Amino acid sequence: MTNKILLFAFSFLSLILCHSVFANNSRVDRYNLLWTSQSKGSHESMPCGGGDIGLNVWVEQNDVLFYFCRSGSFDENNSFLKFGRIRIKLSPNPFGSRDFAQELKLEKGCVEIKGGGTEMQIWVDVFRPLIHVEIAGVTPFDIEVFYENWRYEDRPIRKGEGNATSYKWVIPEGLVTRKDSVVIENDAVCFFHKNDSPNIFDKTVAQQGLEAVKSTLYNPLEKLIFGGKLWGDYLEYNRSGTGRYADTDFKYWSLKSVKSSTYHHVYIALHTAQENFLSEWKEDLDSILVEAYNPSAKRETQQWWSDFWERSFVLIDKDNQDFSPWKIGRNYQLFRYMLGCNAYGSYPTKFNGGLFTFDPCFVDTAQFFTPDYRKWGGGTFTAQNQRLVHFPMLKSGDFDMMKPQFDFYLRLLKNAETRTKIYWGHEGACFTEQLENFGLPNPTEYGWKRPEYFDKGVEYNAWLEYQWDTVLEFCLMILETKRYCDADIAAYLPLIKSCLTFFDEHYRWLAERRGIKSLDQNGHLVLYPGSACETYKMAYNASSTVSALKVVLEKMIDLSEDLEEKDRWTKMLSRIPPLSLTTRNGKKMIAPAKLWERINNEESPQLYPVFPWRVYSIGKEDLDVAVNTYYHDLDVVKFRSHVGWKQDNIFAACLGLTEEAKELTLLKMADGPFRFPAFWGPGFDWAPDHNWGGSGMIGLQEMLVQTVEDSIYLFPAWPKEWDVHFKLHVDKGTTVEARLVDGKLHNLIVSPSCRSKDIVNCIQN
Repeated sequence: MTNKILLFAFSFLSLILCHSVFANNSRVDRYNLLWTSQSKGSHESMPCGGGDIGLNVWVEQNDVLFYFCRSGSFDENNSFLKFGRIRIKLSPNPFGSRDFAQELKLEKGCVEIKGGGTEMQIWVDVFRPLIHVEIAGVTPFDIEVFYENWRYEDRPIRKGEGNATSYKWVIPEGLVTRKDSVVIENDAVCFFHKNDSPNIFDKTVAQQGLEAVKSTLYNPLEKLIFGGKLWGDYLEYNRSGTGRYADTDFKYWSLKSVKSSTYHHVYIALHTAQENFLSEWKEDLDSILVEAYNPSAKRETQQWWSDFWERSFVLIDKDNQDFSPWKIGRNYQLFRYMLGCNAYGSYPTKFNGGLFTFDPCFVDTAQFFTPDYRKWGGGTFTAQNQRLVHFPMLKSGDFDMMKPQFDFYLRLLKNAETRTKIYWGHEGACFTEQLENFGLPNPTEYGWKRPEYFDKGVEYNAWLEYQWDTVLEFCLMILETKRYCDADIAAYLPLIKSCLTFFDEHYRWLAERRGIKSLDQNGHLVLYPGSACETYKMAYNASSTVSALKVVLEKMIDLSEDLEEKDRWTKMLSRIPPLSLTTRNGKKMIAPAKLWERINNEESPQLYPVFPWRVYSIGKEDLDVAVNTYYHDLDVVKFRSHVGWKQDNIFAACLGLTEEAKELTLLKMADGPFRFPAFWGPGFDWAPDHNWGGSGMIGLQEMLVQTVEDSIYLFPAWPKEWDVHFKLHVDKGTTVEARLVDGKLHNLIVSPSCRSKDIVNCIQN
């Protein structure tokens, strides 16, 4: 007990002095979000998190509430479940006072709530799966902490609710979200979900004809247990009961303070693991509990956030908060903070809400489902959207945060190679769009009712058939981390090689089944059937695929030291067909493909050779071809928008079209529809829409700095009337920091300094 009292004193002191910690880190504190009134629901929450844990924090009717979620918590149906909701009541309650304030403190990665002489700080340990709530007041007070769980019994999945699962709109009769277990142990609330069999993995394997190799396939859902424990210093079990929030009934278990005090500390420890026995999981959880009292944890966490903000930033019109460009800079920082909350997740940040979804009725009143709901699945990863979440991490220098996405594909490599071998008998990894976290196509997108004659390796879906080139964008990201920071990518090279091998072998295999030749008359692969994104279907030599293969192969040739391997990729590169061009009103443009049969969506893959593949860019020949495509391709013009995953702002920036980039960025990075400005969406997906934020970040970065070969183009699409101070990363381990004031460059810092000679200032040119 003496040790706990000493820890109380240490924690209390750290809470009181927290304003002086890292006081010199003032770049982002101007973007701290301050609310001086309480919220009306979970849709008016603030994100908070660290490591791989995310909280939605809000104060409603004087109660402090937060949802908490952790990367990798997938149930039997592959829903991405929250761990529950916490409600904290203080007595006497100080938060009804006129001096109420709730603030997201970016520089320390925490949420602070103040009122009536009381201060609450909520923060997540970046290095340990622990949530802390520290409360200090000038006079003694009592607290009651409620753990609220809506999965206290099996819950039937209703019509429409299946969209949160891998079953999507085809729900088997009797499908339920299975209940959690909640027990009181030594004045602590222990809660967990233990996956049972059969689950969606079992049904998908059977559906897709892979039962013969089932035992060899990676299965992340089997025996998965996730949950945790809630406790507090000098809290004891008090009561349980039922309630209702938004559209969902719940059961609660509460802990109450033994006595009034001027300081209370509440802890939540989380644990996720595939365990044979529940007892093993509980033992591991108990070992995490001990770490809650680590006296250096808070300092280490705040130092991590300090370093995070130091490695890159974008500050726009910093002294003019009523000016729209200022909000763009703020929202850029707020969204980057949200990405930082899942820096070390077991899974990559999900495009459809990440760790920060809230009650769905606040997004769409017709979606009267539980807080676990999100559209487009929990364990289903849509690569076209995931890429937009991760590309901006290159220029922001958040290379460590890209690892979960790279590891995601690496874990699934064997499953992807197995399905290729089983279905077609050749080598290479086939990763489809709408990919489950076990590497097989989403079963509903694959098709529960598909003709017997249809190719078992292809999704029976009008949007997704033959779309398997998106993995090459993640191969590009891996290769770019080598170019940007000299990352050791040896572990990922088998993934890249296998993906390239698939395209080479599969399209020759297909050609040999149509005719006697495996290549066309020019010795090129015939990339048919293919798909230019989800839009131009049954495509022949889709430009998105051609440019992807060309660029990845060129980078592999440059990287390869083994002469035999270099020769292998050089020969494959010679087999890649040229990009298809077209002419309209005398203007040469990039075509989406050589031929296609129909248009199914509203993407612009004819501009993918601009981004992400940079076949066309400023400083290169034939830029006018890409510019013509942007302005004069009828589909590109018709599809143009700032909403959701649309990347027209990125195209405009990469082409040096300053006015177009400016206008689209003002729309895309404007405040979202919810109280927290960077909760965008739902767009085409869900809220908060992370591919909306990611595409906005990319476009803003490209407006500021681009590299072409050795040249570093500064302000290639930046409006000179916007004052800005930024620090971003480019290739060869280089950072560029600069200030633009009144259209003039100030304080240019290039590190290493030897690359200063590569700077091309586009503002003065």
